[in-house]
This record gives sequence, C-alpha cells and structure tokens, in this order.
Amino acid sequence: MATATPTPANVAARITSQLSRPTTPRPTAPLPPAAVEALSRLERALLPAAVVVAVTRYEVASERTAELSHLMDARDLTRSEFNALFDAQTVMAGARRDLAEAGLLHLIEVQS
Repeated sequence: MATATPTPANVAARITSQLSRPTTPRPTAPLPPAAVEALSRLERALLPAAVVVAVTRYEVASERTAELSHLMDARDLTRSEFNALFDAQTVMAGARRDLAEAGLLHLIEVQS
C-alpha cells in the first residue's frame, strides 16, 4: 500500500496527535465534537514551524532513501545515485539532530 508524500499539513496533524497530553483531570464537561476538531486545528496551526519542517524533511528524505535502497545491494550505484543517497541520509541526520535537540525524537522513531 503506497503512502502519501509527507506535507507540512499532514505531518502537523500526525505530530499533534503524538504530542503528550496533560493527564490531570479537568473540571469541565466534554467538548462537543465540533469544538474538539476546532481545537485540534488550532493546535496544529500553533506547532513550531521548525518541528513541522524537520519531520517533513526527515520523512521525505526517508522515502528517497527507501527508493534508492534497492540499488545498494547491487553495489554498482552510479555517481548520481550515490550522491542522491548520501544527500538524503545527510538530510535525515540533520532533521534527526534538530528533533533530538527539541526532545521530540518520538515523532520520527518507531514506538516499541
């Protein structure tokens, strides 16, 4: 099954769903579904742009690495394929570093 190409909008939506929520009880009644959706849209809009950019860059580069990975077994990468693979892995490393500094590695790492 093919996955959609990451965009800032769908990455922001996924990030928002993964951010930790407060666990203390609140003395309010449950919000109606329309209010919950409006609050979710607001939270996504207020995410730090650097976080959305870092996750998007990581996911796009990860997809590019996956596209090129079938060539790695052949051990006969062309110069441009090698450069593309190297560039994608460099972008992934930079985005991972940015997310590590923000304490948000859980947004790109597989949960066990």
